Amino acid sequence: MKSISTRKVWKYLIWPGLFLLATGLTIGIVSEAWGTVPLAFIICGAVVIGIWLIWQSQESNWWGRRSTQAGTNALVATLAVLAILGFINFLASRYEFRADLTETKLFTLAPESKELVQNLKQPVKVWVFDVTQNPQDRELLESYQKQNSQFKFEYIDPQGKPGLTERFGVKDFGEVYLESGEKKQLVQVVNVSDRLSEIKLTNSLQQITSTSTAKVYFLQGHGEHQLAAGEGAIFQASQALSNKNYTTAPLNLIEKSAVPSDTNVVVVAGPKRALFDTEVKALQNYLNQGGNLVLMIDQGTDPKLESLLTEWGVKLDNRLAIDVSGNVSLGPAVPIVTEYGQHPITKDFGNGISFYRLARPVITTSVAGVEATKLLITKPYPNTWAESDLNSENLEFNEGKDLKGPLTLGVALTRKLPVATKPTPSPTSNPTPTTSPQAQTKPSSTPSTSVSPSPSPSPSPSPTNSTATESRMVVIGDSDFATDNSFPQQLNGDVFLNSVNWASQQDSQPLSIRPKEPKNRRINLTALQANVLAVSSLLILPLIGFAVAAILWWLRR
Repeated sequence: MKSISTRKVWKYLIWPGLFLLATGLTIGIVSEAWGTVPLAFIICGAVVIGIWLIWQSQESNWWGRRSTQAGTNALVATLAVLAILGFINFLASRYEFRADLTETKLFTLAPESKELVQNLKQPVKVWVFDVTQNPQDRELLESYQKQNSQFKFEYIDPQGKPGLTERFGVKDFGEVYLESGEKKQLVQVVNVSDRLSEIKLTNSLQQITSTSTAKVYFLQGHGEHQLAAGEGAIFQASQALSNKNYTTAPLNLIEKSAVPSDTNVVVVAGPKRALFDTEVKALQNYLNQGGNLVLMIDQGTDPKLESLLTEWGVKLDNRLAIDVSGNVSLGPAVPIVTEYGQHPITKDFGNGISFYRLARPVITTSVAGVEATKLLITKPYPNTWAESDLNSENLEFNEGKDLKGPLTLGVALTRKLPVATKPTPSPTSNPTPTTSPQAQTKPSSTPSTSVSPSPSPSPSPSPTNSTATESRMVVIGDSDFATDNSFPQQLNGDVFLNSVNWASQQDSQPLSIRPKEPKNRRINLTALQANVLAVSSLLILPLIGFAVAAILWWLRR
C-alpha cells in the first residue's frame, strides 16, 4: 500500500509544479517587477516539473512512447511559434515599418516636414490643451516624434493645470502651442471639424526655430506713445511682440530719412503732431516696395497722412464715435465692438469684446488694386453714431451732420505690387521733390519749411522682402486700446498683436506643402445604369450561380 501511494504522489507531481510556475509568472506580469518572490515561485515550479519528468522517464519509459513524442513535438512547435511571434513583435516595436499604400500618401509626412524635424538642433515641444485626445491628431504628432527625439508633445487638461494654462495664455479648449526655449507660439485651435494641420504645424515649427526675427519699428517724434514704461505708453504691447519673436525698435524718419531695409512692419501709434512731407514720402516709398504699415490714429489729430491714405482709398473721419447702448462703466465715448469682419486678424474673435476710447470712424472707397476688409464694426444706429458737435452737452443724433452706425473703426488693406516694382534695389522711380508747390503752400502748424529744401532720399532701401508680391496696411481710428491700461483687457491686445502679425507678412511665405486629399473614386451613374447594376447583382448573377450548381449536380448524380 505504501509503494502504491508513493507512485501516485510522484504521478501527480506535475500539477503543483505547474501551479508554482503559473503563480510566479502571474506575480511578475501583474507587478511588472521580476524580483525575488516571482523568481522563487518560477524556480520552484521548474524544479518540481523537472523532478516529475525524471520520475516519468525512469518509471515507465515515458519518453519512449509515441504519444509523449507527439505531444512533445506539438509543445515545442507551439513554444517556437510563440517565441517567433514575440520576437517579431519586439522588432516591430523597436524598429517600426509603415507602408502608406494610399495614392496621395495621406498618412505620410511631407518631405519638407521630415527634413525640418530631422534637422532640429534644440528641443521643441507641442502642447495640446484639450481634455480629449483625437486619434488622428495624436498619430500626426507621433509621426513627427519618430523623426527626431528632440520633438515632444503632451496633452494637457487646461482645468487640471491652471499654472501651465496661465503661462501660455490659453483661453479655450483645443489650443495648440509650440514651445522652443523661451519662445512660444500658437499653432491653431483644433475642434471637431478642424483637426491638427501638418501645414500649420510645420510652418509654425519653421518660424519658432528660425534664427532670424521679424523687425517692428515704432515711429517716434510726433507725440506717439512711447515704448518705455510710463503714462500712456505701449510697453506691454512691445513686450508681447518680443515674446512672439519680434524685435521692436523706435524709428525717427527725420534722422534716418528712409525706412530701414530690415523692416517687416512700421507701427504709427497715436501721433499728436503732423509728420513732415519727407516722412510721409518715406512711408509711401516703403509701401510701394512691399512694405507694411499699421496706423492707429486718434480722433482730433491730423498727422497729415491724407496723400498716403488716399492712394489706398482710406479716409479718417474726424467725428467722434458714440455708443449709447448701455455701457455705463466706460461711457458713451468708448464704443464697444462685438462684431468683426471675416479676416485672419479677427477670425477667432467670435463675439468677444474690444473697446476703443475716443475713436474715429474709418471710411474706405474703392481703389483699383486695393482690397479692403472691415475689421471692427460697432452696433447699428440708434446705439452708435459719429458725433460732429463735440462741444454739445446733450448727445443727440443730428441728421445731416452726424454719421449713423454701424461704424467701421478699423480696416485691413492689401495692395498688389506691379510686376515692374518687384525687383528691388533701384533708386525711387518717383523723383518728386519735397519742395513741390503743393508742399510749400500746405498749411501746417509745424515748421515744415525748415526741412523743405532737403532733397528726397535718393536711393531707396530694398524692400523688407524682395519676394513680396503685395503691401499690407491696417488702419484703426484709435490708439489708446493698445496702451498699457487697456492692452491686457478683453480682446484689445489680440487686436493689436494680430494686426502686427498679419501686416508683417510672416504668413505669406509658408513652406510649400501641398494639402493631401484623397482621390475622388466615386462613379457617377445614370438612373438606367444604376437599375441595370441592381438587377444584375440581385437577380442575374445569383441565377447564374444557381444554374451552374444545378448543372454540376446533374452531371455528378
